[in-house]
Parts: sequence; C-alpha cells; structure tokens
Amino acid sequence: MGRRTAPATATHAGRPDTAVDRHWRTDARRALQYSLAFVGLIMLLDWGAGALTLPRAVLWTVLGAGVLAVLLPTRVTAGDGWLAVRGLMGERRVRTDALVAVRLYGSVAVHLVLRDASGRWLALDRRVLDTNPLLWHRLDTGIRRSLHRGTLRHGTRVLQELADRIDGQEARAVLEVSGLR
Repeated sequence: MGRRTAPATATHAGRPDTAVDRHWRTDARRALQYSLAFVGLIMLLDWGAGALTLPRAVLWTVLGAGVLAVLLPTRVTAGDGWLAVRGLMGERRVRTDALVAVRLYGSVAVHLVLRDASGRWLALDRRVLDTNPLLWHRLDTGIRRSLHRGTLRHGTRVLQELADRIDGQEARAVLEVSGLR
C-alpha cells in the first residue's frame, strides 16, 4: 500500500525534540474507514434481508469496534534517549541509551523487541523504522550511547543489519530524487 510522505520534521505535541511515526494518522484513518465499511456493508446486507433489528445493529456496531481495535496501528514516538509504543493496552517505553538486548522476531511481520537495563521492553514493527528516518535516527543515537556505555550485550548483529537496510533505503531514495538512479 502506498504511503504518502509527510514533512521530514514530524514532531509530537509541538516539541521539535520528539519524533513520531509520520504515517500513523493515515493508517489510523484507513483502519477507521475499513471498520466503518465493514459495519455499513453488514448492516446493509442485514437490512436487505429484512433481519436488521436494534439488537443486531448494536451487535454489528460492537463487531465493527472490534475490527477497528484489531486494525488500529500502534503509535510510535521517540525522543532523546527513549522510545515509546502506545497501543490499545497502554504505553510501553524503553530507555534507548540503556538498552541491554535487541531481538528480531517473525518472518512475515517482523518485530523488533527492545529491552532496557530497567527490565522494561517493547515490540515494534520493523516497517515503522524503515519508513520513518527520524524515528530511526533517535533509536540509532540511543543505541550508540548504549554501546558506548557497554550496556548493550545482545543484538548488535541485528542492529547492524537493520542499520544497513535502512541506510541503504535512504541512499537509494536520495539517488532517485537526484535523478542518478
């Protein structure tokens, strides 16, 4: 699915030191549209069959809310030394400048799991970092601090592969924009 690009200075709550997933609003809007289309279609079919009643309409609405809950993406933000993921079950936050482990899970829907020295952890979709250079920059800065402090003991190979992947994508994008590719 094509993603629209936003300005490279996407910030959170007017704070220029906080980077956000610049595609979250578009993805959340799309999740809402899909769930509304689902509820509308089901109610239309039910009405056409002459079976739509108030209890059934409530049931379809609740089912649509469930579809929205499943499709709604997590919101990723990052600042100086921290990364946060907010979902339906609340917010998870780690100190990126005190990471102890980074793991990659999955083969189709690849998730990066970060754990800090305080035992806090979070999981995020790797595509969020692929498509948001500012989030990647904040995470990379924290990772470098963790390496410098010696706290990061597991996952340096995973991080190097991720950095190579993201930096390669950015280099290709620059070449395409400049007309050299």
